[in-house]
Amino acid sequence: MNIDMIRAAATRLRGYVRETPLLSSPFLDELTGRRILVKAECLQHTGSFKFRGAWSAVSALDDEQRKSGVIAFSSGNHAQGVALAARMHGAPAVIIMPSNAPAIKIANTRALGGEVVLYDRKTESREEIGATLAKDRGLTLIRPYDDGQVIAGQGTTGLEIAAQARAIGVTQAEVLVCCGGGGLTSGVALALEAEAPDMRVHPCEPEGFDDVARSLAAGEIQSNPSQTGSICDAIVTPQPGDLTFPILKRLCGSGYTVSDTDCLRAMAEAFQRLRIVVEPGGAAALAAALYQSQADTVIAIATGGNVDQTMFTRALGEM
Repeated sequence: MNIDMIRAAATRLRGYVRETPLLSSPFLDELTGRRILVKAECLQHTGSFKFRGAWSAVSALDDEQRKSGVIAFSSGNHAQGVALAARMHGAPAVIIMPSNAPAIKIANTRALGGEVVLYDRKTESREEIGATLAKDRGLTLIRPYDDGQVIAGQGTTGLEIAAQARAIGVTQAEVLVCCGGGGLTSGVALALEAEAPDMRVHPCEPEGFDDVARSLAAGEIQSNPSQTGSICDAIVTPQPGDLTFPILKRLCGSGYTVSDTDCLRAMAEAFQRLRIVVEPGGAAALAAALYQSQADTVIAIATGGNVDQTMFTRALGEM
């Protein structure tokens, strides 16, 4: 996994993904006493950065693999990204989703052409279900984070951050990334190592599901004891990936851990000050930027905006 793969992915993605804006607000700067910049990946196709990795992975397949189809497992954002990327390539897509995933994410995945297979997070293994279906149907598995082409696609976010920040005179910053298995975080870290070496990446996770932060502190992979119990479903994963963790360990600073309440408050601030809609898991980095970071300049990636009305209304109640 290297910068050449990310640059190659950027070439394949050109014309198919959105270059999302790097937003700012004087109100957020005043609130925190530091410069806050927000990379709005919630405005990406399918409402999250996941479309980048999905397109990168599907576009890297050969014709026979695409004809046979792809399979993915996800609580929703990777699901939607793979479903759309597969449809745009004329490839069938089977998506394994937890039965308690937000209804809007399940509905959107089906609407984008994905065949949804539901499972119980507490009693079933998505990896085992995926392996069985992939073998039986001849499908190519596109993992949500522990896949070189997926990491390369997510890393294009970092290339954009470096260029956009440079254009406004920012070369030093703390870059905060909402982190599940580490695909986006490791991809962005690799991109910034090459294009903006004075920027430091920090993963951001929900309280009780901080496997990456604990893994970085311990120097070895740690797992989460549970897969349920946080509103930040998009970034709740069992543990860092085998491909992602060595990159995170080499390039990232310590992790931030944020509360559900702070994520809701960050969602409200994002809407009020930036006029963007962010889901709880997609607001973890902004929550850390607003309420924890002490850096002079912070770039937070708003990773996803696929939130249902009930949860968004709850967040606006924090205003």
